[in-house]
Amino acid sequence: MPGENVTVWSLFFLEGFSRYPRLEIVLFVFSLVMYLVTILGNGTLILITVLDSHLQTPMYLFLGNLSFMDICYTSASIPTLLVNLLSSKKTIIFSGCAVQMYLSLSMGSTECILLAVMAYDRYVAICNPLRYPIIMNRQVCVLMATISWVTGCLTALLETSFALQIPFCGNIINHFTCEILAVLKLACVSSLLMDMVMLVVSVLLLPIPMLLICISYGFILSTILRISSTEGRNKAFSTCGAHLTVVILYYGAALSMYLKPSSSNSQEIDKIISLLYGVLTPMLNPIIYSLRNKEVKDAVKKLLGKVPLAPSV
Repeated sequence: MPGENVTVWSLFFLEGFSRYPRLEIVLFVFSLVMYLVTILGNGTLILITVLDSHLQTPMYLFLGNLSFMDICYTSASIPTLLVNLLSSKKTIIFSGCAVQMYLSLSMGSTECILLAVMAYDRYVAICNPLRYPIIMNRQVCVLMATISWVTGCLTALLETSFALQIPFCGNIINHFTCEILAVLKLACVSSLLMDMVMLVVSVLLLPIPMLLICISYGFILSTILRISSTEGRNKAFSTCGAHLTVVILYYGAALSMYLKPSSSNSQEIDKIISLLYGVLTPMLNPIIYSLRNKEVKDAVKKLLGKVPLAPSV
């Protein structure tokens, strides 16, 4: 408005966990270990899905994409968190905040859609096994993965663009990262358009994919219960168990953050949920998919067998 003073902030302060200085060193060690395990676990999954010919299937194509998303998602925020936990000056420049917000939103949004795609893949594999190679051919799988990426990246671009155009009345973000809900709390005015964008995107990326996952697993469960042999039922359950566990962890944290009333939880609880959502879930994904998966275990053993051991002194 004419005559109104609006400050353009070039630097933001991330409050993070600075209210609890004794907790910061514990969180640093926890986050560092989780981050390194995330990079190692997901990096190994990507490597074996590329190198092992037995894993050139739709499920592992999607799993490789999921692992890459997890690496990008954690790398968008955790390195900054680690630096700030050891620093008294917890700052981030405006462009760095914009990039961090966009990467977190795009990877999280893409993962929501990809998990629904993976549920459909399991539905076809169990409910229509004879036609599985035809329905889920490589071209279809690449197209589905591409649609997931494009949709996630475009919705994130839309949200980030709208969020950063709003005038801010402060530059102290009560979070350890440029999380969009924490940044929007700095807005000088309430934006109905931004609220509508957030609502529409949240509905498109959370309840709708979750509904598709539930429908897929409804058909899967019905098919499994009709399998006469115990061994067949167990094999079908083990095939879906890992994906279902990841879905519950991921959507449970996401729904608690983005579809709750704004006054129902304190900002401190939001930070803890966000930390678990951003570190623990990506770390657990490769572990969950590897625990009961003989193909992945065999591929890892084969990979380790190819790596030459250091000569003994």
